[in-house]
Amino acid sequence: MTKNWTLAVATAALAALTLAGCSGGGPTGDSGNIDPTGDIKPRQISWLLSRNSADPVVTTMQGIADEYAKAHPGFSLKLVTTPDRPSYIQKYETLAAANKLPELFDTDATPFAQNLAKQGRIIDEEKLLKDLGIYDSFRPNALDYQRFDDGSLYMIPLEYQAEYFWYNKALFEKAGISVPESLDDFPAMCTALTKAGVTPIAIDGADGWPLERYVSYQPFRVAGPDYIKQLKTGKSSLTEPAGQAMTNWLSDLGSAGCFQKGFSSKGYSDAQNLFTSGGAAVYNIGTWELSSLATTKLDASVRDDVDFFTLPMTDGSPTAANDFVVTSGIGVAVNSSTFDPLVKDFLKFALSKYYSTYAQSGALSPTKDVTTTIPADATPLYQKAIDSANSAGSDLVMPWDTQLDPTSNTTVQQDQVLLVQGDMSPDDFTKTVDDVITQNAPKYFK
Repeated sequence: MTKNWTLAVATAALAALTLAGCSGGGPTGDSGNIDPTGDIKPRQISWLLSRNSADPVVTTMQGIADEYAKAHPGFSLKLVTTPDRPSYIQKYETLAAANKLPELFDTDATPFAQNLAKQGRIIDEEKLLKDLGIYDSFRPNALDYQRFDDGSLYMIPLEYQAEYFWYNKALFEKAGISVPESLDDFPAMCTALTKAGVTPIAIDGADGWPLERYVSYQPFRVAGPDYIKQLKTGKSSLTEPAGQAMTNWLSDLGSAGCFQKGFSSKGYSDAQNLFTSGGAAVYNIGTWELSSLATTKLDASVRDDVDFFTLPMTDGSPTAANDFVVTSGIGVAVNSSTFDPLVKDFLKFALSKYYSTYAQSGALSPTKDVTTTIPADATPLYQKAIDSANSAGSDLVMPWDTQLDPTSNTTVQQDQVLLVQGDMSPDDFTKTVDDVITQNAPKYFK
């Protein structure tokens, strides 16, 4: 992705947010009206989504929609798919500004989505899920990930993912090292692996979010989950200990050569292939990749050497060892202006079947009342990963790309690469990011 394209997306997002905040210009709904009156009249409804067509979320929901259509002739679920997230966000926010969002649409719990909620344009999902009698079946973490900062819930979680540091035991043994006990051990780990002729960490550097995960780790361990909530609104600063721990750590990771050469231009499949072929020792990714990391699909030459560790601690951390990155993915919002008896009836039918069916695909469900079906080709690591996700703590590492305003996030994603490459000092990174947040946060988090 080019720098100019990223800036264009951020600019479009801010423009769309401004338009969406205008008082006139189109229909609005009632977010609290979860019991629309009238007959169920089958028609086509649409779902604007940011998922691959082969995603188990999509295939599961499509199968359920087809089943619903058999009993309701004339009904169909149209999937409007844009897997590329920046392109999706631009489309979603532009449609929102024009009051042309479909019945269902994907969104994170961003300030933009919260603005839609304040305008009454999306359904209160806590009320809806309680009305449907399924609210209490959800994992608290799955719901909490979808909440706005004020605790309100306007997105339905359809997945549950835990993120780990997958590592190659044979390469660690070759370098004479063990699993790092602290985040502060990472630079030394990388140095030892490099001396052993091993690429330390495989990362997708072309997309901003994988490296931005590393940006979030030190602040979470040093100050806990509330730090990013304060930072993104300008109430905290990177000059504070949590921010300085992060900037210095990223600089140290770069100095230690932690990531593969030319990482900034390497994509998702590049990173995955580098690790699964035994070319790198560590790969930070989520349970959505279990089929490629914990089944017999993984190359036999590395299969028995792959294991994982969770986010290491730091001294004096206010968080627990089982607090790490756990997400329920991008949620689904329901357009209040098109919420009618058909949409509610379909959601009632779909959600009564979705979670058990989804779990049968080998995926982790955001509900706690179903059990994941372990695939026949799974290695023991598959169950271990699920068990770890099931025992996750209540504090979550919130991905910064879902928290920062678009302009500030673009700056972080651009300059984090410069910081790791040694082309920007920790002090300059601190000042640049603090300045852009100070300038943009007030108009975004209003």
